[in-house]
Amino acid sequence: MTESRTEFKLKTPPEDGISSVKFGPNSAQFLLVSSWDSTVRLYDVITNNMRLKYTHDRPVLDVCFQDAVHSYSGGLDNTLKMYDFNSNTETVVGTHDNAIRAVEYSPEVNGILTGSWDATAKLWDPRSPRCVGTYTQPDKVYTMSLCGEKFVVGTAGRKVYVWDLRNMGYVHQRRESSLKYQTRCIRCFPNRQGYVLSSIEGRVAVEYLDTSPDVQKRKYAFKCHRIKENGIENIYPVNAISFHTGYNTFATGGSDGYVNIWDGFNKKRLCQFHRYNASISSLCFSHDGTVLAIACCYMYELETPPENMPEDSVFIRYVTDQETKPKATNN
Repeated sequence: MTESRTEFKLKTPPEDGISSVKFGPNSAQFLLVSSWDSTVRLYDVITNNMRLKYTHDRPVLDVCFQDAVHSYSGGLDNTLKMYDFNSNTETVVGTHDNAIRAVEYSPEVNGILTGSWDATAKLWDPRSPRCVGTYTQPDKVYTMSLCGEKFVVGTAGRKVYVWDLRNMGYVHQRRESSLKYQTRCIRCFPNRQGYVLSSIEGRVAVEYLDTSPDVQKRKYAFKCHRIKENGIENIYPVNAISFHTGYNTFATGGSDGYVNIWDGFNKKRLCQFHRYNASISSLCFSHDGTVLAIACCYMYELETPPENMPEDSVFIRYVTDQETKPKATNN
């Protein structure tokens, strides 16, 4: 594939699988990338250069911005780190008893949330920095997402817990995934009405937080990231979801190497990009919805890895309204 003005590859990518890509809170310029090579890298996507990198002792599984100059990251070393880009200094904020799988910043409560394989989520105060609460989850945390003051956690065993950050004394809602297989990713609608959940077997569910029967009637699930080859349907994990904050449309990325854009409210696929050279491990729209970061790497889905391992890459794609905006409907 020839690189175009609309899409290019980041230079100096991580040297192992890419676990997470996250854009800055108000910019389409700065991107954080965490990797199994135990690094977190900050890229300037406009000039296509790596601005800085810092390391953990073991592979890093997730990263997020708190603001324009601070990142938080965690992974298999069980440690939450804060990094200050201005002073190039890192602070160990605290630890979990097992790997930290998910890290998110909540502007609503000005707190960092971590979800771990130790079956807890923790809330950290970045001002002190210290842990201000530990919340038991039903199983290992695989994914989590913020919906304003609501906080949605997906765990092993297909469980989904919805918490309210203003009152963490009890679980707001206990749910189960409507998909039959292991949850891979959860992301909340920017309009805060619900969330999208994906599984390891080529399905995505659109769920609503309002428990009234009228609203629950609108939930549905659909098949995606499946490829028919020689009369056999191959089904792939849906690893990544990212929302366009302006249009409430979302991108999914699968182990089939495809990125699709969906209009969840009208149950339509808006477009599919070309096939990438490896599984899509993470996706992130920039805050203004003009750019999509696409992480590609081999994710060890097969028992015997291919002889020629695909390279680990992050693609930056400038997207258009045609690709991301819902089409007008007649009803």
